[in-house]
Amino acid sequence: MSKQNEAVETPFNIKTIIGPVMAVIIGMIMVILDSTVVNVAMPGIVEYFKSDLDTMQWTITGYTLALSAVIPLAGWMSDRFGAKRIFLITILFFTIGSVLCSVAQSPEQLIIYRIIQGLGGGMVAPIGMAIIFRLAPPDKMGSIMGMLGIPMLLAPALGPVISGWFVEFSTWHWIFLINLPIGIIGLIVGMKYLPNFETKTVPSLDKFGIILAPIAFSMLAYGVSESSTSWTSKETLTGLIVGGVALLLFIVVELRQKQPLLELRVFKSSDFTRSILITWIMQIALFGSFLIVPLYLQTVKGYGAFETGLIMLPQAVASALMMPIGGKLYDKVGARPLALVGLTVITGALYLFSTITLDSTNVFIILTLAMMGAGMGISMMAINTHVLQSAPRHLVSRVTSLTSAAQQVMVSFAVAGMAGFLTSSTKDYMTKIANPLEAMISAYGDTFLLAAGIALAGAVLSIILRKPVVSDIDQGELDEEAKSSMMVGH
Repeated sequence: MSKQNEAVETPFNIKTIIGPVMAVIIGMIMVILDSTVVNVAMPGIVEYFKSDLDTMQWTITGYTLALSAVIPLAGWMSDRFGAKRIFLITILFFTIGSVLCSVAQSPEQLIIYRIIQGLGGGMVAPIGMAIIFRLAPPDKMGSIMGMLGIPMLLAPALGPVISGWFVEFSTWHWIFLINLPIGIIGLIVGMKYLPNFETKTVPSLDKFGIILAPIAFSMLAYGVSESSTSWTSKETLTGLIVGGVALLLFIVVELRQKQPLLELRVFKSSDFTRSILITWIMQIALFGSFLIVPLYLQTVKGYGAFETGLIMLPQAVASALMMPIGGKLYDKVGARPLALVGLTVITGALYLFSTITLDSTNVFIILTLAMMGAGMGISMMAINTHVLQSAPRHLVSRVTSLTSAAQQVMVSFAVAGMAGFLTSSTKDYMTKIANPLEAMISAYGDTFLLAAGIALAGAVLSIILRKPVVSDIDQGELDEEAKSSMMVGH
């Protein structure tokens, strides 16, 4: 019997993957939480340092740019030095950056330490997802990736609650210092349970790619984030022009490389292209609404940071409850029905938000948020898993870097686009409606309706999804790789 047949017939034991999944989840939760906690704490940080918002905003912008800059390196670094080693180094780097942030003595120090955080955190998600994807058998992929998706939906909602509590009842320093015990636990679990994947013989680092990729993704993210104030500002135009030119050059360079930094040839797969397009549409609709709902609660309803976080919590709970169910269903029915149902539910929730009035109760808001969370839980990880399964399996580490880098730009575009549309609509309604509060509510309604339309477009497009076909060769390579990796790790 050949080794390939032995690998195929080896029964899968769920216990062998629980440890690696826990290690990745701990790392991802820590990084994703820090993407949202600073937003709520910003007023307190500005006051503490006796600074201004324009200066302290760079604690968020610098972090985002650092994340975007290093993501493209994740695939090459994993192949060259081993996924486990790089994953643990990034967790350590992020933890050190967090501790430094908690003891920062000036705005400049905090900005620098946030950049250190971002340089460590940028590789955690793409490397972590690639590790789990390589360990999970195809027939259990949805269930296992569903477990991994919980922190991706839970952490953004928990961030404002945790940050709000620390800001109101303790000090902003704890939003960073809390990462120290989490990081230590993540390192211990990772060292114990993550397998030692064999390193690959890779060509020397793509020099032009390593220069162009960080410039392209970080400058695009910066330009789009600055557009929330004006699409014609010097900062916005500089970011978009520099980032756009760098991206075009990067695409040309990468397509000419035999082993590029990011594998763009994966777009030749129609299944991959379809699913990544739907993913981008979903991210724009969802992440834009993530900004708008808290803004509505604080500017219209007048709630504080902690109260806003608590009202948002049912959305995260519904997502966490539905995510494992969506994962199990994915293994049985594939991504298309889950994407269609999930995006339809999200569309319905966003449409309900568009009807919001001064008399809308907290119960209405909470139930609508829970509805949106349920739709996210059903569909988001199913679509993400479909994206990975649509790509050639030997390119997974490069594909997760590509999708993560693109997500940073999409999230920036969603937040900036929705914020810009809200601001423009508010100004327009102010000229038509005498009551400023009613004008704001009408603008919020239009913004939610826009998000609903984007989600509806994703639901319609999900009809074209089809289940990726796994060839016998790919299946054998995957099973052999997973088996040898587990043997090396244990």
